[in-house]
Amino acid sequence: MADNEDDLIWTLATTGAAIAAASVAKKALTKGWVKRKGKVPGNPAGGDTTWAEALAWALVSGIGVGLARLFAQRGVAFAFDRVRGGLPEKANTKATA
Repeated sequence: MADNEDDLIWTLATTGAAIAAASVAKKALTKGWVKRKGKVPGNPAGGDTTWAEALAWALVSGIGVGLARLFAQRGVAFAFDRVRGGLPEKANTKATA
């Protein structure tokens, strides 16, 4: 029972941390981009932004959100290890996209 409980706590904690971190990162990146460029790029197909600007935004936001999620999940792993004395079995499974 403890293994299933640890797996559930692990899943909820890492998912929650990743969602929260992604949300905060997206807001911060958007605010920074708007401060620097005036607005977040729209859809390049609609003609209201250039492909270069849209690609730059995709790279910046993708890397920023990805790193925020990574740090949040690693933080949960660190905390889980300290509190529980190790990671649950579920933490050793391969990540999915």
